[in-house]
Amino acid sequence: MSRRNQATGAYGERRAVRHLIAAGLQPVARNWRCPEGEIDIIAWDGPILVFCEVKTRRTNDYGTPTEAVVPAKARRLRHLAARWLTETGTTATEVRFDVVAIHLTGPHRIEHLKAAF
Repeated sequence: MSRRNQATGAYGERRAVRHLIAAGLQPVARNWRCPEGEIDIIAWDGPILVFCEVKTRRTNDYGTPTEAVVPAKARRLRHLAARWLTETGTTATEVRFDVVAIHLTGPHRIEHLKAAF
């Protein structure tokens, strides 16, 4: 991944965290990694534990940010969430998977899809 893409992704994640906090969520982890992959943001939305995938795009040449979350990515995130819960010993009565799309084309905007998959 190029430095420009890394910088774009880091910028998008910072914007996503600010958006989630403004929406009332309480982040507990960012960029949690294990050998199988990474979870961008983990946050509490009241009693619901939310696992967020952040996608940032400068252009739509390769599709919109939300189109980048394909079924294989969703399966991997579910697996990673289960691993995070096991490794941290965290219990939650309900979990949710959100996608936060950061659009940098035209006027910048944030799209928050709750329970995206």
